[in-house]
Amino acid sequence: MKISYNWLKQFIQTDHTPEELSLILTNIGLEVESLETVQPVVGGLAGLVIGEVLSCVPHPNADRLRVTTVNVGGAAAVQIVCGAPNVAAGQKVVVATVGTTVYPNEGEPFKIKSSKIRGEASEGMICAEDEIGLGASHAGIMVLAEDAVVGLPAKAYFKMEDDYLFEIGLTPNRADAASHLGVARDLAAFLRIELNMPDVSSFKTASTGLTISVDVEDTVACPRYSSVSISGVTVKTSPDWLQDKLKVIGIRPINNIVDITNYVLHDLGQPLHAFDADQIAGKKVIVKKCADQTPFVTLDGIARELSSEDLMICDAEKPLTIAGVYGGKNSGVSAETVNIFLESAYFNAVSVRKTAKRHTLKTDASFRFERGTDPEMTVIALKRAALLIQELGGGEISSEVSDLYPAPIAPFEVEVTYKNITRLIGAAIPDAEIKAIITSLGIAVAAETAEGLSLKVPTFKVDVTRECDITEEVLRIYGYNNIEIPTKVNASLAFTAKPDREQIQHAVADMLTANGFLEIWCNSLTKGVYSKNEAEAVKILNPLSSDLNVMRQSLLLPALESVAYNLNRKSADIKFYEFGKTYHLINENYVERPRLLVLISGANATEQWNEKPAAVSFYTIKAAVDAIIGRLGIANYQTEELSDENFAFGLRYFRGPQTIVSFGAVTAADKKQADVDKEVYYADFDWAGLLDMVRKNKIINKEIPKYPAVRRDLSMLVDTEVTFDTLKGIAFKTEKKLLKNVQVFDVYVGDKLPENKKSYALNFTLQDEEQTLTDKQIDAVMQKIIVNLAQTAKAEIRK
Repeated sequence: MKISYNWLKQFIQTDHTPEELSLILTNIGLEVESLETVQPVVGGLAGLVIGEVLSCVPHPNADRLRVTTVNVGGAAAVQIVCGAPNVAAGQKVVVATVGTTVYPNEGEPFKIKSSKIRGEASEGMICAEDEIGLGASHAGIMVLAEDAVVGLPAKAYFKMEDDYLFEIGLTPNRADAASHLGVARDLAAFLRIELNMPDVSSFKTASTGLTISVDVEDTVACPRYSSVSISGVTVKTSPDWLQDKLKVIGIRPINNIVDITNYVLHDLGQPLHAFDADQIAGKKVIVKKCADQTPFVTLDGIARELSSEDLMICDAEKPLTIAGVYGGKNSGVSAETVNIFLESAYFNAVSVRKTAKRHTLKTDASFRFERGTDPEMTVIALKRAALLIQELGGGEISSEVSDLYPAPIAPFEVEVTYKNITRLIGAAIPDAEIKAIITSLGIAVAAETAEGLSLKVPTFKVDVTRECDITEEVLRIYGYNNIEIPTKVNASLAFTAKPDREQIQHAVADMLTANGFLEIWCNSLTKGVYSKNEAEAVKILNPLSSDLNVMRQSLLLPALESVAYNLNRKSADIKFYEFGKTYHLINENYVERPRLLVLISGANATEQWNEKPAAVSFYTIKAAVDAIIGRLGIANYQTEELSDENFAFGLRYFRGPQTIVSFGAVTAADKKQADVDKEVYYADFDWAGLLDMVRKNKIINKEIPKYPAVRRDLSMLVDTEVTFDTLKGIAFKTEKKLLKNVQVFDVYVGDKLPENKKSYALNFTLQDEEQTLTDKQIDAVMQKIIVNLAQTAKAEIRK
């Protein structure tokens, strides 16, 4: 939410700098995410002064130039060569002095330097309005009023004041601060200064010739509806002051009527809507819900189908606007509008929120209505806007204010005790200070005792309904930083089942981070098109958008969006990991599955002067997987090649029926869906199953063997479908005691071998923990392995 510093000063008088207010706002619960200076024109007219042309003669070497002497308020007049046809002695003008940077409407900024133009010295520039951003004319220099003070900065002459823009991260519970008034109210409470409310006492009804009747059929969705008519209005461009106010906070000016409604919205927090009164059929407005699937075209030109749950503002024939959300195509004000019907209503927050989500519409009005507006502000905002329309667009108030409010919303009644407030805050605040803070926030004290207060909370504080809410209000204004940190902290011992799941996760995360991986957290909500198993998709009933309408079934596709984001910003070497859950609907039951994703792409290491980094490969992701498995002490698992739609190719580690991890290359289809054009490899761990395996692992301590290990190598020819895992299994089945390890150190496939054959070179590690192995023992074991490899896998030993 954007808040203007100068705008705030309409409500409060303070000498605090924007930087000081930024810190105060953050400390009282309105976090300022950024503070930036905003200038009315680029450059802020810095270095420009008011000058007086003392003399003006033709340039001796150029027919279209003039040589002038100009008094700019210094000790001596300066000579300036000017090409404007209208320059003359005696004029008051705007001068850019030497060293000033000028920002023209078109072209690049340039710095004024001492120079010679056709042989004559020039110490500045007499400016046209388009050369300094004050207008579009370039017919000649700006000629100012005769009473302009020589030497006065142009910024002061044109009464241009820099503004400062606060970007506030408004939390959902602070609907009361969704306006300049709301922010000023908090500042006034903290600074203990007066809050200046807009004066609407001059509002008067001139006639009742344009009375439009209002009928509210659904008083639950619309508890209060206020309106008034204004006739004889001229729709035109807004004055500069109003346009500047809106531009500072990022609102594009449209015309005086629309700009006024936007201004009041951001000023008081009350959304308004101005209708062309002549387009309201039957001179009647009906607030109701229309039939299901009623067609309706909104201001953006999109045809929509209404739900029977959408509250609509209608006339006698047709719907005009979606209440509190968006106007209809023919409901707004145009250049031909003369008569206006002005609406200021209080709509039910839940009703507006559901409608806005249903139609995927987010507007400034719905933002406030969804969170809760103040029902007591409708008439004040209505009169404020009507007076501004009269001031900036002419016309007269042509009806009485219609205010339909059948069941007034009473203030929240809350009982608080000083003892409980002190207990919740954890520090003793004087009772008088607590009461002063409460009243400074606009909360009325209905009754008081020595123990506490009976309060009536105003309706603009929609989230303050309990004693703990009052305590929070007191604490944030008193100041979190004013609460001393206790010297003694009480804690209780907590029992954690072993192994500790969090500890294991941290250990794996630390290992991955130490190896250059970055942890990512992707949104659990994702796109419906990412659902590979539609039957298992967990769909959101009220999705925030079409891009966030299902719960993720895999960690991969959301992570690939992060890959694409990085690739688009020239960050091509990617090593990510994420601990998260996937969500599935199985047999009408919702299932959450904890997973661990590890993902790599790009180069395997940063570039060095003496070595070019290799690209990541399948073996890079395999190394990461093996490191994790090894870190957790998982052993005795089997391996098989993957035939899975989720991988272009890969491996699966499993123990019995349970998959530990699947890893390999991302499919072309998945990469295309996420707009990724690089090779990506990933591993998908069943984290819950992995933790169960860790729990069942037994730690066995052994002494370091006293006797040396022996290595023997075998080269063999096998069928192409025979895997290393098969050969390894045969070897261990043959010799369970002495055989400690089997590794492959060479694989060859080529035209020098028989068809459908490949060559494996394996090394076998043998060791006896009780004695030194003899050649006879070693040869006997190796012979048995050779025989079993030949019989079981049809392996031919190569000499």
